[in-house]
Amino acid sequence: MENLIVRNIEEKDIPSVVDIQIDGWKSAYKGIVDNNILNSMNRNERIEKRKNDYKQNGFIVAELNSQIVGFCRYIDSNKFTPNISNIDCELLALYVKPNLKYNGIGTRLFQFVKNEFKSKNKTKMILWCLKDNEPSKKFYTKMGGEIVKERTIKIGEKEYLEVGFIYSI
Repeated sequence: MENLIVRNIEEKDIPSVVDIQIDGWKSAYKGIVDNNILNSMNRNERIEKRKNDYKQNGFIVAELNSQIVGFCRYIDSNKFTPNISNIDCELLALYVKPNLKYNGIGTRLFQFVKNEFKSKNKTKMILWCLKDNEPSKKFYTKMGGEIVKERTIKIGEKEYLEVGFIYSI
Protein backbone atom coordinates (compact mmCIF):
# COMPACT_ATOMS: atom_id res chain seq x y z
CA MET A 1 0.00 0.00 0.00
CA GLU A 2 2.79 2.42 -0.86
CA ASN A 3 0.32 4.71 -2.69
CA LEU A 4 -1.75 5.13 0.50
CA ILE A 5 -2.14 8.72 1.67
CA VAL A 6 -3.29 9.54 5.20
CA ARG A 7 -4.68 13.07 5.49
CA ASN A 8 -7.25 15.21 7.27
CA ILE A 9 -10.83 14.71 6.20
CA GLU A 10 -12.47 17.14 3.80
CA GLU A 11 -16.20 17.68 3.47
CA LYS A 12 -16.21 15.94 0.06
CA ASP A 13 -15.00 12.73 1.82
CA ILE A 14 -18.03 12.44 4.08
CA PRO A 15 -20.23 10.21 1.85
CA SER A 16 -17.36 7.74 1.39
CA VAL A 17 -16.64 7.74 5.14
CA VAL A 18 -20.31 7.05 5.91
CA ASP A 19 -20.40 4.20 3.38
CA ILE A 20 -17.30 2.65 4.96
CA GLN A 21 -18.83 2.95 8.43
CA ILE A 22 -22.14 1.37 7.40
CA ASP A 23 -20.40 -1.44 5.46
CA GLY A 24 -18.00 -1.88 8.38
CA TRP A 25 -20.82 -2.27 10.88
CA LYS A 26 -22.70 -4.71 8.66
CA SER A 27 -19.54 -6.76 8.19
CA ALA A 28 -17.90 -6.63 11.63
CA TYR A 29 -21.03 -6.68 13.78
CA LYS A 30 -23.07 -9.29 11.90
CA GLY A 31 -24.15 -11.81 14.51
CA ILE A 32 -23.12 -9.44 17.32
CA VAL A 33 -25.39 -6.39 17.00
CA ASP A 34 -29.11 -6.83 16.45
CA ASN A 35 -29.92 -7.15 12.71
CA ASN A 36 -32.63 -4.49 12.97
CA ILE A 37 -29.96 -1.94 13.89
CA LEU A 38 -27.64 -3.03 11.10
CA ASN A 39 -30.42 -2.98 8.51
CA SER A 40 -31.81 0.40 9.57
CA MET A 41 -28.62 2.47 9.33
CA ASN A 42 -29.69 5.59 7.44
CA ARG A 43 -26.99 6.86 5.08
CA ASN A 44 -28.48 10.35 4.62
CA GLU A 45 -28.88 10.91 8.38
CA ARG A 46 -25.29 9.82 8.97
CA ILE A 47 -24.01 12.12 6.22
CA GLU A 48 -25.81 15.09 7.81
CA LYS A 49 -24.43 14.18 11.24
CA ARG A 50 -20.88 13.97 9.87
CA LYS A 51 -21.30 17.33 8.09
CA ASN A 52 -22.04 18.82 11.51
CA ASP A 53 -19.13 17.23 13.37
CA TYR A 54 -16.34 16.35 10.94
CA LYS A 55 -14.26 19.36 11.98
CA GLN A 56 -14.47 18.47 15.67
CA ASN A 57 -11.54 16.60 17.20
CA GLY A 58 -9.16 14.65 14.95
CA PHE A 59 -10.58 13.08 11.81
CA ILE A 60 -8.37 11.53 9.16
CA VAL A 61 -8.92 9.43 6.06
CA ALA A 62 -6.83 6.91 4.17
CA GLU A 63 -6.89 7.51 0.42
CA LEU A 64 -5.74 5.01 -2.18
CA ASN A 65 -5.82 5.85 -5.90
CA SER A 66 -8.12 8.84 -5.20
CA GLN A 67 -10.62 6.70 -3.24
CA ILE A 68 -11.28 6.83 0.50
CA VAL A 69 -10.53 3.36 1.89
CA GLY A 70 -10.53 4.00 5.63
CA PHE A 71 -10.87 6.61 8.33
CA CYS A 72 -10.11 7.30 11.93
CA ARG A 73 -11.51 9.69 14.56
CA TYR A 74 -9.66 10.66 17.72
CA ILE A 75 -9.58 13.19 20.55
CA ASP A 76 -6.67 14.47 22.58
CA SER A 77 -8.48 14.33 25.93
CA ASN A 78 -10.22 11.75 28.09
CA LYS A 79 -13.61 13.45 27.59
CA PHE A 80 -15.36 10.15 26.79
CA THR A 81 -13.54 8.06 29.42
CA PRO A 82 -13.16 10.38 32.43
CA ASN A 83 -13.37 7.54 34.96
CA ILE A 84 -9.89 6.26 34.07
CA SER A 85 -7.62 8.96 35.43
CA ASN A 86 -4.33 8.28 33.62
CA ILE A 87 -5.87 8.46 30.11
CA ASP A 88 -5.16 11.67 28.19
CA CYS A 89 -6.30 10.75 24.66
CA GLU A 90 -8.68 8.40 22.88
CA LEU A 91 -8.99 6.72 19.51
CA LEU A 92 -12.74 6.97 18.88
CA ALA A 93 -13.17 5.04 15.62
CA LEU A 94 -11.05 3.18 13.10
CA TYR A 95 -12.63 1.75 9.96
CA VAL A 96 -11.25 0.19 6.80
CA LYS A 97 -13.29 -0.91 3.78
CA PRO A 98 -14.16 -4.53 4.61
CA ASN A 99 -12.74 -5.88 1.31
CA LEU A 100 -9.40 -4.11 1.95
CA LYS A 101 -8.73 -5.24 5.51
CA TYR A 102 -5.42 -6.96 6.23
CA ASN A 103 -3.49 -4.73 3.81
CA GLY A 104 -1.90 -2.39 6.35
CA ILE A 105 -4.44 0.44 6.06
CA GLY A 106 -5.63 0.14 9.65
CA THR A 107 -2.03 -0.02 10.87
CA ARG A 108 -1.15 3.19 8.99
CA LEU A 109 -4.19 5.00 10.42
CA PHE A 110 -3.43 3.74 13.92
CA GLN A 111 0.22 4.79 13.74
CA PHE A 112 -0.72 8.21 12.36
CA VAL A 113 -2.94 8.82 15.40
CA LYS A 114 -0.28 7.61 17.83
CA ASN A 115 2.24 9.97 16.22
CA GLU A 116 -0.23 12.86 16.46
CA PHE A 117 -0.69 12.16 20.16
CA LYS A 118 3.05 11.82 20.68
CA SER A 119 3.60 15.24 19.06
CA LYS A 120 1.14 16.68 21.62
CA ASN A 121 2.99 15.03 24.53
CA LYS A 122 0.16 12.62 25.28
CA THR A 123 1.11 9.49 27.20
CA LYS A 124 -1.85 7.07 27.50
CA MET A 125 -4.46 6.31 24.86
CA ILE A 126 -7.61 4.26 25.19
CA LEU A 127 -9.91 2.79 22.59
CA TRP A 128 -13.10 0.81 23.05
CA CYS A 129 -14.14 -2.24 21.05
CA LEU A 130 -17.18 -4.52 21.26
CA LYS A 131 -16.13 -7.49 23.35
CA ASP A 132 -17.47 -10.00 20.82
CA ASN A 133 -15.61 -8.41 17.88
CA GLU A 134 -12.73 -10.89 17.83
CA PRO A 135 -10.95 -9.71 14.62
CA SER A 136 -10.77 -6.13 15.89
CA LYS A 137 -9.61 -7.27 19.33
CA LYS A 138 -6.79 -9.24 17.67
CA PHE A 139 -5.77 -6.16 15.67
CA TYR A 140 -5.79 -3.87 18.72
CA THR A 141 -3.76 -6.41 20.69
CA LYS A 142 -1.27 -6.69 17.79
CA MET A 143 -0.92 -2.90 17.89
CA GLY A 144 0.27 -3.20 21.50
CA GLY A 145 -2.93 -2.67 23.46
CA GLU A 146 -3.85 -4.30 26.71
CA ILE A 147 -7.47 -4.78 27.83
CA VAL A 148 -7.91 -2.99 31.14
CA LYS A 149 -11.62 -2.42 31.54
CA GLU A 150 -15.10 -3.47 30.43
CA ARG A 151 -18.18 -1.33 30.16
CA THR A 152 -21.74 -1.67 28.94
CA ILE A 153 -23.08 0.44 26.08
CA LYS A 154 -26.52 0.64 24.55
CA ILE A 155 -27.03 0.26 20.82
CA GLY A 156 -30.70 0.55 19.96
CA GLU A 157 -32.62 -1.17 22.73
CA LYS A 158 -29.94 -3.73 23.63
CA GLU A 159 -26.88 -3.55 25.82
CA TYR A 160 -23.47 -4.77 24.70
CA LEU A 161 -20.12 -5.16 26.40
CA GLU A 162 -17.11 -3.20 25.26
CA VAL A 163 -13.51 -3.70 26.28
CA GLY A 164 -11.07 -0.83 26.69
CA PHE A 165 -7.54 -1.16 25.32
CA ILE A 166 -4.80 1.00 26.84
CA TYR A 167 -1.69 2.06 24.90
CA SER A 168 1.45 3.84 25.97
CA ILE A 169 2.22 6.60 23.52
